Amino acid sequence: MRPLPLVRRGLAALLCAAALASCGGGDTPYYQGYVEGEFVYVASPVAGRLETLAVRRGQQVAARAPLYALEAVSETATRDQARAQRDAAQARLDDSATGKRPEEVDVNRARLAQAEAAAQRSAAQLVRDEAQLRAGGVSRGQLDDSRAQARADAARVRELRAQLLVDALPGRSALRRAETAETQAADAALAQAEWTLAQTRGVAPAAGLVFDTLYRQGEWVAAGSPVVSLLPPGNVKVRFFVPAAVAGGLRAGQRASVRCEGCGEPVPVRIDYVSTQAEYTPPVIYSRETRDKLVYLVEARPDPADAARLHPGQPVEATLQ
Repeated sequence: MRPLPLVRRGLAALLCAAALASCGGGDTPYYQGYVEGEFVYVASPVAGRLETLAVRRGQQVAARAPLYALEAVSETATRDQARAQRDAAQARLDDSATGKRPEEVDVNRARLAQAEAAAQRSAAQLVRDEAQLRAGGVSRGQLDDSRAQARADAARVRELRAQLLVDALPGRSALRRAETAETQAADAALAQAEWTLAQTRGVAPAAGLVFDTLYRQGEWVAAGSPVVSLLPPGNVKVRFFVPAAVAGGLRAGQRASVRCEGCGEPVPVRIDYVSTQAEYTPPVIYSRETRDKLVYLVEARPDPADAARLHPGQPVEATLQ
C-alpha cells in the first residue's frame, strides 16, 4: 500500500499525542495506532471481457485458486495456430533426417533392376555385333549403334545406383540447420501464445482474503487493470507512534501486543520497522519546551494465524513488551 498522505499521518500522530498525554497515569503505557493492509492487486497484462468471476468479497482463497477468467477466443486461436506451425516445422525437420520414404526408394530400386536388365541385353548385343562384323554380317554403323546403346545402359545403371545412395542420406547440413532454427522459432512462438492465453485466467498468488472485486462479469477489463485485490495474512501490519524516549530503545524483532474493540484477547505482534525520522504533532518549531510532541512511527506485524482478527483502518492500542 502507498504511504499515508501527510495530512493523514499528521492526524494519526495528533491522536497519538493525545493518547500519550492521557495514558501516563497507568502502570502499562499504550500507544494509539491503526491497522494497515498491503494489498495484492491481481491484474492481467492482456485486455478482454470478464467472462467469469470465481470469488466474492470477504472470501478466503487458497494459493493458486482461480479468481477470474477473461474471454479468450483470440488467444486460443493464436495458440492453436502456433501449435500447428510448430508441428509442421518439426515434421519437416524429421523428414530431412530420414531421407526418402521407403516407397520412393522401392521405385528407384525397380528402375535400377530394369536398367541392369537393359544393360545386360545391350552388352550381349554388342558382343554379337562385333562377331558379325568380322564375318561381314553387320555394318560398321550398326556396330557403333550397339556400342553407344551399351554405354548408355551402363551409365543409367550407375546413375540409379548413385540415386539409391542419395536416398539414404539425410538432408544437407545447411538445410538441417535452417529447419532446426525454424523449429526453435515455432517452439518459442507456441510458448508465447500459451503464456498469453494463461494470462486471461487470474489465480491467487498466495492464500489470503479477497478484499475487493473491482469488475463485474461482462465488463471490459483494460490491460493491466486489477480485477481482484487480495490481502494475504502476512501483509497485515500495525502502525503506531511512540515518543522519542521510547523509540530509542526499540529494535526490530521486539514483541508487542495490540488491543482493539471486538478483537478479544490482545493480539501479539512483532516489530519489524522503527522510523528514523521524527514527526511533530501538531507541526511546531522544535524547542526544549515542545520535545514531548516528538513521535516516531513504528510498524509491527502479527502472526499469520492472528492476522484475521485485525482489519485495515481499525484503530488499535499497542503495548510494548
